[in-house]
Order: sequence, then structure tokens, then C-alpha cells
Amino acid sequence: MVVAVGRLASWLWIGVLVVILINVFSRYVMSQGSIALEELSWHLFGTATLLTLGYAVVRDDHVRVDVLREKFSPKTQAIIELLGILLLALPIIALMINSMVPYAWTAWTYMEHSQAPSGLPYRFIFKSMLPLGLAFVMIALVSRASRCTTFLFRFPRAVVPPYDDRRSVGHPNP
Repeated sequence: MVVAVGRLASWLWIGVLVVILINVFSRYVMSQGSIALEELSWHLFGTATLLTLGYAVVRDDHVRVDVLREKFSPKTQAIIELLGILLLALPIIALMINSMVPYAWTAWTYMEHSQAPSGLPYRFIFKSMLPLGLAFVMIALVSRASRCTTFLFRFPRAVVPPYDDRRSVGHPNP
């Protein structure tokens, strides 16, 4: 589910690019700015980022300190990743979701819209992407944690860590 949403949401980046290009063209070539286009680019950027973060975690394409990580054994890497997920990432994401759900609910309750007269009318939809995107990140982190525990404790079965040489020919993530 997280991968499907991430792949689908990745198409939003084309929308972000198109909206920004139209906004820049209208502002600098036609000398007519648009508050609605400006807000739309911000909201599409935020939505695309939040809905693709979980995908990055599942694919292990997120940012980490690889300079240190590559020097550790696979077992040490799994221990560090599991502890980081359980002690840092999941509690922080849970706190963020806990505070974002009432924030989004309030926006829905008041049918929140932009304060600018020519701004976007449905801001509550974009505010709902905050807890939704974080929920996908949480699901992806639980998945990563279960992979680490499967590797470390060989339960329900023993697994071999994948060979991850990004410099090799044919690697899906060069």
C-alpha cells in the first residue's frame, strides 16, 4: 500500500513543476502574479513530499550517514537501524500524528480556506495530508523494523542481507 501510494504520489511532482512554471511565467513574463498558484505550489509540494516519504523508507532510499554505516557489519547495521526506529523515529512520528489529527480535524470542521481573498478555497484537504503522510511513514518504519528483527532473530525464518553495491552495473538504485 505504501509503495502504491508513493508511486502514485510521485506523479504530483510533475504537477508541482507545471504549477511553478506557470506561476513564474505569469509573474515575470505577463507581470500578473497569482496567490492561488503560489499556494497551490506550496500545497502540492508538501503533499508530494509527505506521501512519498513512506515510499523512500520502504525502498531504503532515505537519507542516512552512509559513511559510517558502510563500515559496520550487516548485523550491527540492523541493530542500529532497529534501535533508531524503535527509540527515535516511531515515537516522534506517533507524537506528530497525535498533534496533526486534531489540526486537520479543526480545518475540516471549519472548512478552512486561504486567508487571502484570491487564495485556495479547500485548504482543509491539504492539511489532512499531514497525518496521512506521517501514517504511511509509520507503516513503512514498522515494516523496516520487522525486516531488521527477522534478520537479527531469524524468526520466522533466516534471511540473508541483500548485496547492496550501488556502484555495480544493473543495480536498481545507482
